[in-house]
Amino acid sequence: MGEVAVESFIDQLPLHQTATKDPNDDQQLQVITVESRSMSTGFNGLSNDRVVGELNPVDAWLPITESRNGNIFYAVFHLISSGIGSQALLLPVAFAALGWTWGVICLSISFAWQLYTIWLLVILAESVPGTRYSRYLHLAVVAFGPKQGKLLAIFPVMYLSGGTCVMLIITAGGNMETLYKIACGGGSTCEAKSLTGVEWFLVFTCMAIAIAQILPNLNSVAKVSMVGAITAVAYCTFIWALSINKGRPNGVSYSPSQESKSDMAEFGNIFNAIGKIALAFRGHNLVLEIQGTLPSSRRNPSCQTMWKGTIISYLLIAMCLFPLTITGFWAYGNKVPVNGGLLSALSQVHGHNTSKHVMGTIYLLVLINSLSSFQIYAMPVFDNLEFQYVSKKKQRCPGWVRAGIRLFFGGLTFFIAVAFPFLGSLAPLIGGIALPLTYVYPCFMYILIKKPSRSGAMWWLNVGLGCLGTILSVMLVVAAAWNLADKGLHANFFRPK
Repeated sequence: MGEVAVESFIDQLPLHQTATKDPNDDQQLQVITVESRSMSTGFNGLSNDRVVGELNPVDAWLPITESRNGNIFYAVFHLISSGIGSQALLLPVAFAALGWTWGVICLSISFAWQLYTIWLLVILAESVPGTRYSRYLHLAVVAFGPKQGKLLAIFPVMYLSGGTCVMLIITAGGNMETLYKIACGGGSTCEAKSLTGVEWFLVFTCMAIAIAQILPNLNSVAKVSMVGAITAVAYCTFIWALSINKGRPNGVSYSPSQESKSDMAEFGNIFNAIGKIALAFRGHNLVLEIQGTLPSSRRNPSCQTMWKGTIISYLLIAMCLFPLTITGFWAYGNKVPVNGGLLSALSQVHGHNTSKHVMGTIYLLVLINSLSSFQIYAMPVFDNLEFQYVSKKKQRCPGWVRAGIRLFFGGLTFFIAVAFPFLGSLAPLIGGIALPLTYVYPCFMYILIKKPSRSGAMWWLNVGLGCLGTILSVMLVVAAAWNLADKGLHANFFRPK
């Protein structure tokens, strides 16, 4: 999606100085100074209880930080919309390989671990007095240094933003086709009139980019995220409730799969299952960006509001994912397909005795959620592309440029989706590479920035989790590569189904 630029152009732009510049460094990180001043009103007429100080004009021109008047409700909507996705529907597949006991243990540990790393990111966003880090990559550069920070964080951040949008096009295109067949009633006539896979991809992309054109910044996405959050909770609830109501089909087995022909194949299946659980929790690449839309002051720093929003949103996410996983595995056992997960299992097993209005509603909710998620995951890419323009032109992006950037991104993601419709098969491999962004980097960034005592519990906890997460990432990559070598890859370039 292009190089991510993280240095500010303070030497090139007539901006206010926002941070102390290292004399040994020719470039400096783009940050925002947050100060409280002894005056009755502050920046933009706000009282000194709100965000005041000298705002870097570059940040005021970019989509993520253009508006900072968000609130706890906006944060909750963003977190739920970005935190629940199609990966959650694959969790029962992981249980099929791990079994009940280890499945529940791994799911609980992953949930607690990723919630802890979110807390680290929230407190690190304002870890330096008077400074806000509103982008994940900025924080990585501060912690690891300019070269190492970019090297470690660019690929995971871009994959979890642009790559997620590509996957949304691929999965939503298939869901739109299924929704059409449900509405049409099935049969040869529907097949003949149905659009091709490429055309379904194009329809979804056009819808997503049309919505993006009317959302200038991340704060403006809040209402769309509200719809995304409601639909995510709704379709998760529909699926697990229907699974209980319809009961278990005959021949359901809960025993771990015994199809592995070798120890290495069994190792690959187990770690792929662990990977499905670990990668089901997403959105860490957006935590700092969401927090960047909140106002902040010394009396009420943004981390307090953000953490309250995180607790609320992840309670709701847990109330969706745990019942979805447990009831889904109880209802279908080893019969949950790898492609489509619970949604496909429900359609295949109970589709014939379930009202088409109910099935259509579920697919419609999933589609609406995909459109909503696209907006928030695309925003970091929009932000980066606009930063390229701002750094060269030294002015805010005019409307036509902003529209062109969104059209370019839509065209690029559509092309990648058409060219690599099998990208979902590579998700375990690429996801394993990007896993440290969620489970590893926050732990090491806390140590490097906060510098806790080496004899303290926080130092040992974060070093231990960081090292464990690194080992897990390596194991997941090895297991995914082995599975691809063992089972092969159906690389249907430019031939989406």
